[in-house]
Amino acid sequence: MPVMTDFLAELRWRGMLQEMTEGLEARLANGPIAAYVGFDPTADSLHAGHLIPIFGLLHLQRTGGRPVAVVGGGTGMIGDPSGRSAERNLLDEETLAANVTAIRAQLERFLDFAPGEHGARLIDNREWLGRYGLIEFLREIGKHFSLGYMLGKDSVQLRMAAGISFTEFSYMTLQATDFLHLYRDYGVELQMGGADQFGNITAGLELIRRVLGPAPGGEPRAYGLSFPLLTTPSGQKFGKSEGGQTVFLAPHRTSPYAFYQYWLNTDDRDVGLYLRTLTLLGQDEVAALEVAQAEHPERRPAQRALAFDLTARVHGDAEAELQRRVAELAFSGEPLTDPNVLQVLHDEAVGFEFDRDVETAFGVALASGLFASRGALRRAMAQGGVTVDDDRLTDAETPLGPPIAGRYHVVRHGRKRLAVGVLRG
Repeated sequence: MPVMTDFLAELRWRGMLQEMTEGLEARLANGPIAAYVGFDPTADSLHAGHLIPIFGLLHLQRTGGRPVAVVGGGTGMIGDPSGRSAERNLLDEETLAANVTAIRAQLERFLDFAPGEHGARLIDNREWLGRYGLIEFLREIGKHFSLGYMLGKDSVQLRMAAGISFTEFSYMTLQATDFLHLYRDYGVELQMGGADQFGNITAGLELIRRVLGPAPGGEPRAYGLSFPLLTTPSGQKFGKSEGGQTVFLAPHRTSPYAFYQYWLNTDDRDVGLYLRTLTLLGQDEVAALEVAQAEHPERRPAQRALAFDLTARVHGDAEAELQRRVAELAFSGEPLTDPNVLQVLHDEAVGFEFDRDVETAFGVALASGLFASRGALRRAMAQGGVTVDDDRLTDAETPLGPPIAGRYHVVRHGRKRLAVGVLRG
């Protein structure tokens, strides 16, 4: 039977514990706790950078705690300066509402929202922030924050030179207000977030102490915990593709193919950490994969396990299995006959179209874009490195055979270059 003290032990071995406030370990020894993470609904999808705090909530729930996801419908209209160099665009209520709905659906892939003592909750902070008038907010909340305290926070200091508006400067007070209301109205004692949020988290603790006074016995009323911020070996922000594009959890923003490929291409130096932080695999399973990776890095066993596990959680088992087959079959040299695999390759990676007047395998190979010119294609043919539908191309007049699955033609140049064509129109 899991107990709350297992929560910190789980975070520690997985490398997910950056910092925590005094007294948290003792509090967890006394029984279940409710903890929250805030999610900014400035897009209609969460992204890979949110995965660490989401898994933090998941581990909390698995060890007996109650996870609370706070979607910032109120603070999303303001913008958090943490980790940013410029003011963000403010969103209208209709857009925010749609984003909140989409984010809940994604969180349901990770957290159990079933009613009950440990069931997850999703709360929009407009519920309380929307009730405040300016004068009321300044009298009840603003009076507890000195300018010196706020200016001392790293998230503010990093923006001072470039300029920070009063709107974003006030974000700290709004997030602290979230913690106060969640503590008072929902019994939430712990706030968790990325390391760049720790200043805002402790501001909430300070507000709770100032408004409600010290707890009986002198113990803290509430607690904070932060997760490490991950970067790639090159220093790139975690969750960005090679082109700098954010890796989203929604398929209309990042396709399942691109999502799977992102994790499949994880650097060997990072894959062990990602297996610990972004899956539920146990210590023995992760250790075995790391050994297999070290012995046969060319087979990428750790990356394949990571890509499949995360894709299955975010997009479902069937999609993960399809993407696994796509990745394994595309450059294996085996005949490609599965129309689902061929369609993914055509749509996502190496698709081309050809006209109805193309009647030869040579014509389809030329249309594939794998060869710069007719001469380049002829030279590749002479070296024996071109196949069309798995038949080696040796004669420019070879008729084009029937399409695979009634629709596709597959052109290969060696084992590493491939293109999937369909008839235009």
